Amino acid sequence: MSPVTAGVLQLLALISALALAYRPLGDYMARVYSSERHYRPEKWIYRAVGADPSASMRWPAYLRGVLAFSAVSVLFLYALQRLQGALPGSLGFVSIDPDQAFNTAASFVANTNWQSYYGEQAMGHLVQTGGLAVQNFVSAAVGMAVAVALVRGFSRSRTGELGNFWTDLVRGTVRILLPIAVIGAVVLVACGVIQNFSGIHEVGQFTGGAQQWNGGAVASQEVIKELGTNGGGYFNANSAHPFENPTPFSNLFEIFLILLIPFALTRTFGRMVGNLRQGYAILATMATIWIGFTALMMWTEFAHHGPALDIAGGAMEGKETRFGIGGSSVFAVATTLTSTGAVNSFHSSYTGLGGGITMLGMQLGEIAPGGVGSGLYGMLVMAVIAVFIAGLMVGRTPEYLGKKIGTRQIKLAACYILITPALVLCFTAVAMALPTPADSMTNSGAHGFSEILYAYTSGANNNGSAFAGLNADTQWFNTTIGIAMLLGRFLPIVFVLALAGSLAEQHPVPATAGTLRTDKPLYAGLLVGTILILTGLTYFPALALGPLAEGLSS
Repeated sequence: MSPVTAGVLQLLALISALALAYRPLGDYMARVYSSERHYRPEKWIYRAVGADPSASMRWPAYLRGVLAFSAVSVLFLYALQRLQGALPGSLGFVSIDPDQAFNTAASFVANTNWQSYYGEQAMGHLVQTGGLAVQNFVSAAVGMAVAVALVRGFSRSRTGELGNFWTDLVRGTVRILLPIAVIGAVVLVACGVIQNFSGIHEVGQFTGGAQQWNGGAVASQEVIKELGTNGGGYFNANSAHPFENPTPFSNLFEIFLILLIPFALTRTFGRMVGNLRQGYAILATMATIWIGFTALMMWTEFAHHGPALDIAGGAMEGKETRFGIGGSSVFAVATTLTSTGAVNSFHSSYTGLGGGITMLGMQLGEIAPGGVGSGLYGMLVMAVIAVFIAGLMVGRTPEYLGKKIGTRQIKLAACYILITPALVLCFTAVAMALPTPADSMTNSGAHGFSEILYAYTSGANNNGSAFAGLNADTQWFNTTIGIAMLLGRFLPIVFVLALAGSLAEQHPVPATAGTLRTDKPLYAGLLVGTILILTGLTYFPALALGPLAEGLSS
């Protein structure tokens, strides 16, 4: 079987698995967030945090819950790292430096999971399992809660109430993420992913010294790392490490976990607004972009010219032979079109255009299908923009799901889509202008610029994957990328919740003959075009200096 055929078959198997899970999981999540019943373990949690699960919140109160919980999480994770040397389960590792502890705390709370450290050489069992893995669950649940709040903004009328943040947070964790993670961890252990609390041990003598490995609760962290679109690896090699991702089947299963909830949330959206076709329209938009990017990535990596590459069957540099170009390409697109950040190959070693595809996937806003929760609310904001553009074309007040898109709504949507590009481009420009950050680049020219651009694109978009080649463990990058991650996560959430509140207060607008049908292929095509054009106009100059210049010159 040719490598190309194998890659296509993997993609078809993945699509089939996602299609089978789409309806039951999407309907189940809709029931979870609509239920009036509180389970006994959930009541214990509400009592412990002092929350009233029956109190409905307007958007400012919902936002305060998000920010307060996230702020406490940052402080807790920062303190845990700074105290690691004095805590049990440290494996003898010292406490983390202040700048790196801040970067890591911001990263995992913001659902970015960017890592500027070697996981197996810096973090002990307590920090990995009691700190990082816990944030993998709750940061994903925060994103889902915000998405559900926006959906309620569309489905409710004559009220500004969006539900209860603490209820949504707990249910997302306890009823959705935790059960799937338990099943997924068992599958990964069966595939060969390790799950233990062993210490550091030597595995052999090599030139220059002994090779050392430490164990860990890797399977349980790996599954939520992918399921919650977190990223971040127990080991520095991430999902290219055989202890995290040992076989082609585990590789395909991890890609399935990455895409599972983001795609299924479109069904949840359709169910909660009472119109499944609206969910299918969003799904079609996401799937079109994802399949298009995957096909383009496989083409660039398989078709790259050169005698060595022809013998290898494509551009194999930086890729694991057990996954090949097909498995690596599908993984790379899945991880950069979502906010996952896990990698099973090194994107810096991709062809110039291939590296640009991974970068562009993040710059779209990671909405195809995007992160857990963040992909859905990002796509719905783009849907509001597309409806507004359509309204300008025909001279009619735009409406979406029975809600008028007026001045306030479009201002909030515009602020949402401007925040992340501003962070990416401003931080990249400053880093390139200063002498010290450039010293961290391994390469010069267009590829070196891509290293810097990719780092801030990954941080501000809450992706967390690395281009490789950039030494990001410096005070400058730890601090600035940490700031970019926090601002890139929570400023957009402010505008999303404000938009949700303004929509929930509106009276429903009845559909007329002039109402744009947003559940038709025409609108899905308009939405795809809007996303690509907005991204292209924003990032094209920067991409032209980096991956496009490199790709066209090779």
